[in-house]
Amino acid sequence: MRAIIQRVRKSSVSVDGEIKGSVGKGYNVLLGVMNGDTEAQAELLASKIAKLRVFEDENGKMNKSILDIGGEILVISQFTLCADIKKGNRPSFTDSAPPAEADRLYGYFCDCLRTNGISKVETGVFAADMLVEISNDGPVTIMMDTDIWDKK
Repeated sequence: MRAIIQRVRKSSVSVDGEIKGSVGKGYNVLLGVMNGDTEAQAELLASKIAKLRVFEDENGKMNKSILDIGGEILVISQFTLCADIKKGNRPSFTDSAPPAEADRLYGYFCDCLRTNGISKVETGVFAADMLVEISNDGPVTIMMDTDIWDKK
């Protein structure tokens, strides 16, 4: 499972001109679900994101988590994060999970964020053509891949 976490002042997602999800201060999370990803990985990733300390404290240091500031999260499904670009110039997406499984784990991941104490978790529309507006704050952008915790 791969995620791009962007600290935002605000973020929204719309489909056909209609806003489907929006948040204020917090994170925009782009989530890619890979073949073989599990609920345990979704749980781990959600926990790491909830505890990630990239918000400034009173001394201007990135020392606070989204839980500490009462922030919000917009999660967007993003199968292109699963791109394999080893050969040629056209990415292959065969490493992405089948749509039904990806959608299930995407929903489960969002539930895990809520379980970890995030009070507002908004989503896009799975498999839709979406317009995402992001006011990246900092900019602070972190990439997470659950493979780093799975290596033996």
